[in-house]
Parts: sequence; structure tokens; C-alpha cells
Amino acid sequence: MKFSKKFVLPLLSSALIATTLAACSDSESTGKEAEKGGSDKPIRIMTTTFAQNPPGDDNPILKAIEEYTGEDIEMNWVPNSNYSDKLNITLASGDLPEIMMVSKEPSFIKAAQDGAFWELSPYLKDYPNLSKANEIILNNSSINGEIYGIYRSRPLGRLGVSYRADWLKNVGLEEPKTIDDFYNVLKAFTENDPDGNGQDDTYGMVVSKYEGPWDIMQTWFGAPNKWGEDADGKLQPDFMTEEYMNALKFFKKLYDEGLVNEDFAVMDTAVWPDAMNNGEAGVIVDVVDQAHRIEEKILAQNPDFKDPIDVIGTVEGPKGLRNLPTSGYAGMLAIPKTSVKTEEDLKRVLTFIDKLSDEEVQILANNGVEGRHFEIKDGVLVDLKVDNQELTDEANGFNQFQTYIPEERFHAKELTPLLEKENQVKLENESIVVPNPAESLISEVYAQKGPQLDNIMKDARIQFIVGQIDEAGFNDAIKLWRSSGGDDYIKEINELYEASKK
Repeated sequence: MKFSKKFVLPLLSSALIATTLAACSDSESTGKEAEKGGSDKPIRIMTTTFAQNPPGDDNPILKAIEEYTGEDIEMNWVPNSNYSDKLNITLASGDLPEIMMVSKEPSFIKAAQDGAFWELSPYLKDYPNLSKANEIILNNSSINGEIYGIYRSRPLGRLGVSYRADWLKNVGLEEPKTIDDFYNVLKAFTENDPDGNGQDDTYGMVVSKYEGPWDIMQTWFGAPNKWGEDADGKLQPDFMTEEYMNALKFFKKLYDEGLVNEDFAVMDTAVWPDAMNNGEAGVIVDVVDQAHRIEEKILAQNPDFKDPIDVIGTVEGPKGLRNLPTSGYAGMLAIPKTSVKTEEDLKRVLTFIDKLSDEEVQILANNGVEGRHFEIKDGVLVDLKVDNQELTDEANGFNQFQTYIPEERFHAKELTPLLEKENQVKLENESIVVPNPAESLISEVYAQKGPQLDNIMKDARIQFIVGQIDEAGFNDAIKLWRSSGGDDYIKEINELYEASKK
């Protein structure tokens, strides 16, 4: 650990954190500031690590990044398992690094809203990489539309449909293009003996108790992503729309006809892909990278299979091609005002963060030092870390303060055709994902009643699909949701939405 902390109990109220931060005078200086002086002080970074032996001060990759950026870097690697507790302790201590990896948890939200972190919206346009940040992800990572951290990018268009390509050929169908095509594929995979063993032992699509597949497929029907504008421009929850009900009726049809597993509502997500791996189900709707994982399992059992799995992003519905996005990020790099006191200091740190996305630094952070951690032979990446724990430890963790804005620029492993298809689908999805206009809005009502409200509608959706309630019963659930705090939630979200537009 490179900078001092005043250790306190890990369970701290957001009010105490905000008060402690506010009490830190601008005239205070850390020992490091006194030692280095002004803008010559190191840039301290606090981020997570998954390694037992995180890189040390003399690490060759760290030294190379320092040389490229022209900055001394001090790393505070925190084990991922207790990062949230350490974040709260550090926030309360007042001795903050120049860059902190944060997530949108209550303590950070409160501290940001109380002015403890720089609001970055006016500055990002001035930097060659940061100026190309994705607007949807910026909104998703913001707090009521204000940007208090630079997101660590993850694929926005990662969701799609993986299916048994060999089964599709066996039943004489083409890759599904529309919702009707998708239904016909599930029907054939259930009824037309797609594996050719003469037994009635397959079904169309495997679903688990994880609600993601229903959320993804709803967008195909034109339903919004959690919240959407009504005819008057006001936000309303997805389940109050006609498109949502159309999707729900489709899901019920799949269940009634046995095209999905009967036990989906209780199936553990840990065993969710097993039905595909074992040749029972032909389709899974999830992240597109499930495709190659399932194919690897199938080929491990049957090496003679040729290209058993394929993947698509979506199918066309009444509003064209639409898909659900991921949030598009995993944590953010936030800049505290107690350690970065002036606008000049802020621009220095932003310049550093911007350089982290240059190709040279991305290669260092993800591949290592050429000649030591990797080589390029005949245009192909050769990873020298394989079976070398010392080199693996040396290169571990530097991606944890990478933003990947606007894109990944490091050396990638040679891809199989399926992996290339997955990457193609992710890119194609980015232009058709449906943003959630309320993603950045922080609701007090939801903070108090969110789990109760969510459970009402989650239960109602399952009950409708399995036939325990009809449309009238679903509407009764909406009434219960509204009377249990939902109306207050809608009112507050719309007030926040209007304020965010100003």
C-alpha cells in the first residue's frame, strides 16, 4: 500500500463519508505532495486486483507505462473480494488517491452529489480518446446525467442468441431472421427430432430463473428497456406498454407448447447452459460469448462435430431490429477533489487517463512488454506467459485501470470462426440497442422500495407465462405495484428526467 490511511470501521454511513470529505481543507497536503511538490507528485491509483501477488513498484510493465505517459504512478491494489469495504474506508479517511476505481454504490453516489468528485462533462471533449466515449454508456454510468467517473468500457452489444447450427441444418431451416422464424426454429427443435436419434428428447430453448432472456426478447417486440416515453413524452415502466404484453403472450405460447423447459422459474443459473452442452436444448438467449463456451463443451465430448454452434444478435420484430444493451461498463475511474484540487491538476490527470487508451499503453496493459511477455511471429500473437507463473503475475491486473475508450487496441489471440462471428455480432448490435432513458437517474423511492416493487412484477411475469394468472391478473399486479410506491416512483423518475434535460 503506497499511501497512508486512517483505518476505521468498514460500515460507514454515506453522511459520515460526505462530512469527512467536506472537512478536508484545500490547504491540506499529503506527505507525498510535500515531498514531490505541486504537479510533480505521483499519480496514485486505487483499483481492484484478482491476483494473490499483484505487481510491485519495480514491475517492468508499470515502468513502461510511466515512461510513455511521463508520470510517476503509485498503485494501491485492493483485493476484489473486499473492494467495496476498502472504498468506504478510503472515502472516509480523506486521504484519497488521484484516481479511484468506483461503482455506483450509495456511498460513492452520496459523495459525488455532495461535491467530493469532479464532474467531468465539460472536459471530455478536449481529449482525443475520451472525446469518443459512447453516449449511451456515458449516460448509463452517470448520476442523474452528471459524469463523475470515466467508465471502464465493456461490450455494449453483448447479448444475442446462440443455437445448434447442426440441428438447424437437420430440420431443414435457415438462420432465423424474424420473430416468426425464431418460433419456427424452436418448434422444429422440439418436435422434429433435430439430433436424429429417433427419440422425443429435445426442446427448443433453455431458460433459467435469471430474467435476462425475457428482458432481451421483449425488445424484439418493441418494448422499452425498463423505461420508455409515452405519447406525452413522460416516462413509464416497460410493463405498462402494449409491446410488453405482446411479448408476454409470446412467452406464454412458448411455455404452453413445451418449447422451453417447464422448470425455468427454479432452474439455477449455474446449470443453465448444461441443456445445450448435453444436447437437450437447441437455443439459449444470453451473452453471445456463450456460443464458443458451449461449442467447446460439445467438442470436448464429440471432437468429430463440425461447427455445431452459431450465433446471431437479434431477430426482426414490429419495430425492426432491436436488442437490449448491457450497461456497457464495469466501474469507473473517478477523480477526487481533495487530491486533485485545481482545474490544472484535473487536466493533468485527464491527460494521463486519456493516454491509457493509446495503443502503446493498451498493449502494455493487456499483452505486456514485447519480447518478455509476448512476441508477434508471422503476424500472430505468441503469449510467452503460458506456463510461466512469474511472467503471468507480472502482467496481471493492469487492465483494471484501462477504460478502452473508444475501443480495444491491443493484440488479440488468433480467433476461431465462431469467435470472429461473436465479435461481429457485438459490433452490429451497438447500432440497434435500446437505451434506458432512466439508467442514470437516482431515485430515493427506489432506494427504499426497489426490491419490493421489482418482486411484484417479476412474480407477475412468471405467473402469466406459466398460466397462473391471465391478463386481468397481470393488470391487478400493476395496480398493486402502483399502490405500493410505484406511482411515487414514476413521479420522481419523471421529475429527475425533466431536470436532467436542462
